[in-house]
Formats: sequence, structure tokens, C-alpha cells
Amino acid sequence: MLVECYDERGAEVYEIIIKQIFQDLVLGASVDDLKAYVNPDDPVFVLAIKMRKTSNVVLFGDVADLTYNEANGRTMILIDNENYLPNILKRLWKQFSRDEIYQPNRYQLEIEGDYTELESVVVDDPHSNLQRRIYDAVFRILPEGFKNIKDLSTEDIVCVVATDELIKDAWIEKAHEFIDELNKGM
Repeated sequence: MLVECYDERGAEVYEIIIKQIFQDLVLGASVDDLKAYVNPDDPVFVLAIKMRKTSNVVLFGDVADLTYNEANGRTMILIDNENYLPNILKRLWKQFSRDEIYQPNRYQLEIEGDYTELESVVVDDPHSNLQRRIYDAVFRILPEGFKNIKDLSTEDIVCVVATDELIKDAWIEKAHEFIDELNKGM
């Protein structure tokens, strides 16, 4: 972790703030590196965070068996991994009303009609979940009042420039430098 600031004490304080927020949100193990630039005179805050690789997306068919029963005209869903049941229900409730989903027990769901194509629906995306948690941390870290925010994030790096003034090209260049350094592993 590197916090650049002309004021050494200010850099130390921001490092403590960042570490505390990462600890509160249990993000330490999910982040490879972080670079921040703070300049109270300008005022600007640039923050770039490199995320660790996550597991692949989890599809409905990976955690449940879907079969269509022609006799009763229902799709039977047998849950293989109960940990994903909340995600499955949330996804189904977006597409169907709660009344359309019959749940005789915690491992079984039934829906009127043939919906076996749901096997290819994403029920969990660890990369997206981690990215959302990191954005939560970013918005807790940013100085209050810095409402002008430019998001320069890439696939594995969350990067923002924040200020209470107009965003300068030099700050965007600084953010791109951070992204390049994080991509190179410097």
C-alpha cells in the first residue's frame, strides 16, 4: 500500500483510515495492492485498488438440478448446494412472483411450466460481489464533500479520482499511472 502526500503525517493518517475500513469490511485478503494520492492544496484524492482473482461465476445448473416433469407440467428444482439457495430464490423472485414458486422443503422448488433453461442463469458472481464491496470501501475512504468523482476502473482495478472542484487532466493522468503500476505489479 502506498499513500502519496506531501504531508507525511497526512499520508500516515490516510493509511490508518484505509486499513481500518478494509479491516471493518474484511477486504484485506481480497486486495493485491493499493495506491492513493492525496493533495489537500489542490484538493484531490486518487485511489486505485487492485483486486485479487476470484472464482468463476456460479450458474444455476452448477448448484441445482432442473428437470421438467411433463406429467404435472412443472419444473422441479433440486438444490445441491444449500449455500446458494438465497441467491437462487432472489433470482427466481425477480422473474416470477413468490406465489408461482412452490417450495415443499428447503432443497426443492417447483415452478409451473418448463424452465429448464434457467440452468445457464448466473446465481453468484464473486468478481462482481468483490467489486461492489471495494466500491463500498472507496466511498467510505473518500473525503467528505468530494462530490465530483470520475471512475476509471478496469477489469481488476477499481480506480477513482475525486475532488470538490473540476477534475484536472493531471489527476486523471495520475490515476492512469497508478493503474499501469498496479497492472505491472510494481
